Amino acid sequence: MKSTTQKTTTAKKTSTAKKTSTAKKAQATATTASKRATRKTIASTAGTRAARAATTEAAAAAVPLPQFLASAGTLTLGQRKLLVDQSLLILDQNYVHLPLKAAMHAVNPLQRLRVMRSRMERQTADTMEPEWVFHRQMSSIFHSVRDLHTNYLLPAPFAGKIAYLPFMIEKCYDAAGDEHYLITKMVTGYSAPQFGPGAEVTHWNGTPIARAVALNGAQFAGSNDPANLARGLESLTLRPLLIQLPPDEAWVTLTYLGLDGSTQELREEWKVTANLPPMTDLDAVSETSASMGLDLDSDEKARAKKALYVRDVVELERGQSSAELRTPAAVGAADLPTTMPGVFRAREVVTPDGAFGHLRIFTFSVQNPVAFRDEFVRLAGLLPQRGLIVDVRDNGGGHIFASEFTLQTLTPRRISPEPVQFISTALNLRICRRHKDNPAGIDLGPWFESLELATETGAGYSAAKPITPEDGANDIGQTYHGPVVLITDARCYSATDIFAAGFADHEIGTILGVDDNTGAGGANVWTHGLLAALLNEPPPPDSTSPYEALPNGANLRVSIRRTLRVGELSGTPVEDLGIRPDETHKMTRADLLEGNVDLLNKAGSLLAAMPYRRLGVSTSFSGTTLTVTLDVDGMNRVDLYLDDRPISSEDLTGAPLSIDIIDVSPGQLLRADGYQAGTLVASRRHTV
Repeated sequence: MKSTTQKTTTAKKTSTAKKTSTAKKAQATATTASKRATRKTIASTAGTRAARAATTEAAAAAVPLPQFLASAGTLTLGQRKLLVDQSLLILDQNYVHLPLKAAMHAVNPLQRLRVMRSRMERQTADTMEPEWVFHRQMSSIFHSVRDLHTNYLLPAPFAGKIAYLPFMIEKCYDAAGDEHYLITKMVTGYSAPQFGPGAEVTHWNGTPIARAVALNGAQFAGSNDPANLARGLESLTLRPLLIQLPPDEAWVTLTYLGLDGSTQELREEWKVTANLPPMTDLDAVSETSASMGLDLDSDEKARAKKALYVRDVVELERGQSSAELRTPAAVGAADLPTTMPGVFRAREVVTPDGAFGHLRIFTFSVQNPVAFRDEFVRLAGLLPQRGLIVDVRDNGGGHIFASEFTLQTLTPRRISPEPVQFISTALNLRICRRHKDNPAGIDLGPWFESLELATETGAGYSAAKPITPEDGANDIGQTYHGPVVLITDARCYSATDIFAAGFADHEIGTILGVDDNTGAGGANVWTHGLLAALLNEPPPPDSTSPYEALPNGANLRVSIRRTLRVGELSGTPVEDLGIRPDETHKMTRADLLEGNVDLLNKAGSLLAAMPYRRLGVSTSFSGTTLTVTLDVDGMNRVDLYLDDRPISSEDLTGAPLSIDIIDVSPGQLLRADGYQAGTLVASRRHTV
């Protein structure tokens, strides 16, 4: 409809709207999810002394590696056989990626386990191998599939402990493209001659550092070469003993260029201490544990690095993980206060191309995905609206709902959550049959019928259905309208891979990678404990369940449902392929030592080159007449909807435009969709 007063500052239009109920199905979905979630709420200031004391106590409790290992080695031969048998069960009957891994990496973990089990029959309690050999064999078999979701988790005393050196090493590049490995962080109170942030490591136990990183990465294989190298570097100085074997050496010898340029050598022993606790019990029958997409290695390391190097956050969270504070608190002087200091860091950054928002997401591992989304929205709203840098480097994933609920806030497009599939096996069918009607809070009904049909059709996988509720992924819509750049690296995994895939598939913005790929982890992951519980709950338990309790706190994890892309790459698996960036940036010395300055400048230049959109919508009532005022940039048409019924379509000429809509009731939902040259570029929802 053409305005009759286009020459004036505002023009009036009148349309009619039908009164409808204000209750929205999508809003109900989000409310229900929020009520189901367990909310961790703690005071932001109380308990600081206790947390500081706990941190100090943990540091004091660190013991040399040999002393710790002296307490290990209590598994009997029968317990070892049980661990092998249960590993065979979950890899054969539950592991969704087994055909892919056998084809892509030419591995046969089932045969290796069978051979190992057969040899055990010839062993006795007196002749069986040392326990460290058993753990090494089991870890090697699970690592061979190059899947960080599928793990052998060591028993006591390893579970809950970390082995560490009191410093962190990161890689950067010079202008010629040559690699350098710098010390970037040290445990408080540690010192060595000419050693500190900026010292350059040249050799590791006499081996050139780049080769040492590659050799170490081969032991903790990721899905691709960038992931191998990234994890090999991290594991040089930090190893969660729940999932990685203890170091073979009691100490390391480090050769480095000191801060004054001199060549120095340092001998440092490995220490072992307790890690911070995980966010949730992954063995429990709950929506949270069943919806996890988490690289446990990255999650354990993130908590360990927080305990070793970011004590302010530990104090704010009072030793919990991903805790939600009652009162927002800022960790750094330039940071915005947040209720989730272990999850988010938000601040304004000034680049040569302008001031933009930088919102770091450290983890998606939270109990309440709606609270996560809402805190993201709040922080993004306080940052500059000319452009947003969403930074998910080092994020090993977490709650899949949290990752996919957040995408809607950055795009006018409707979000299609990534669908997932079970592999077709008798045991997966049995589990889905028991939970097809959602008797215990884990609804497997969407996959049951296709798994049942697979017995007759021979289909290798179930139907592909999303884990994330589509209503929840679209219930609030776009809230940030400026351009967005997403920063990724090779340590992005699982729910973070899902977030990056959704970002790309819905064409939200530009992906800037500091590596050539993400970690390429495309699955929902369940523990052996959860699988066993699903055949026991709700009561009565299944007396014929093949799952048996594991000894001494040992556990197993398995990729249970594989994730598939949507959009132009619909149906493509994420596993092993990952999400490649649109642009890359090699980390510089200044990035490592001066707060990512060159990386953020690169992101700023990308944002400045992207179209800027602004969709301002304000409303006022006069009786039952609603006046809507539109003030926009970067679009030439806005369509208005009231409770999803079309009301008006307005061509815009630059000046603010006002429209009168009659017969409107307070509480109805107004939606404005902005277009540029016929393409949807912005959307805003407003309850009138």
